Amino acid sequence: MSSFFQKIVKLFSYDIGIDLGTANTLVNVKDQGIVLREPSVVAVKGDKVLAVGDEAKRMLGRTPGSVTAIRPLKDGVIADFYITEEMLRYFIKKATARYYLIKPRVLIAIPSGITEVERRAVKESAEAAGARRVHLIEEPMAAAIGVGLPVQEAAGNMIVDIGGGSTEIAVISLGGIVSNKSIRTAGNDLTADIQAHMANQHNVKVGSTMAEQIKINVGSAIPNLDNPPEPFVICGPNKINALPMEVAVTHDEIAHCIDKTIQKMENAIRDALEQTPPELYADVVRNGIYLAGGGALLRGLAKRFSDKFEIEFKVPDDPLHAVAKGTGVALKNINRFSFLIR
Repeated sequence: MSSFFQKIVKLFSYDIGIDLGTANTLVNVKDQGIVLREPSVVAVKGDKVLAVGDEAKRMLGRTPGSVTAIRPLKDGVIADFYITEEMLRYFIKKATARYYLIKPRVLIAIPSGITEVERRAVKESAEAAGARRVHLIEEPMAAAIGVGLPVQEAAGNMIVDIGGGSTEIAVISLGGIVSNKSIRTAGNDLTADIQAHMANQHNVKVGSTMAEQIKINVGSAIPNLDNPPEPFVICGPNKINALPMEVAVTHDEIAHCIDKTIQKMENAIRDALEQTPPELYADVVRNGIYLAGGGALLRGLAKRFSDKFEIEFKVPDDPLHAVAKGTGVALKNINRFSFLIR
């Protein structure tokens, strides 16, 4: 490629980072920051894509039989190659709008525990969606960079990234992941717990969208909060007679219904700590453990983990966007972080 053409490519193309999540997809355009955050949902009718993102999510639970609103990613990995490709094409086009003439270079954050086949599926989907070149970075590393951890220093730093489909745990030192654990238990499981609880304890049917609202409004990892939220009133059909009923949901009952899922996260954190070399373990105890992802916003979660492991768990500013921010930092400092990008 001639130097003149390289300059033209640089002038008119964009580098973008993508946090391709089970629940939401975030796009970070180099030098612009996060420009898009929409649900990872696609509405289809047969083979035709009708809507993507926010518009498609509004259709969840409200579509006629001929229209299906689906999430093409499951547990952080691609479950439907074609639909993921269409979704990525929409997000890339929307994020870069009319400002690029040449296909963008894309950096995608992926779960650390996925297989080589799954990694290849992510790359191929992005390439088919219009990317000029596709690079991958592991989610816990991107999250650590996004919250500002000194990942290149000779010291142990630990991150727990709780997304929609997977929980990524890693101890990082000298720019590499020393010990890690990736489990396909995360925010969506908490939502499913709430749905089951409402059906079993209150005989009321709630969809995933309403269960998510319950989690946001009164979700808690512990029953005893210093400043508990007011009960959240929901309306739904009685599952026995289909008559409308209202239920006031409290934070302490949600804490009990999601307890087993949080225990699975605790077990994964313990596994990662057990794999950590003693010298780095001491660093982790001294520096604390950082929470990222949407799960970090669950009331009382940091306190529960801190009490459980006797290590301080910290919630940084804006944990929800940590991974997307990390892809942006990596793109802006591509030479500095090139060894982390595959």
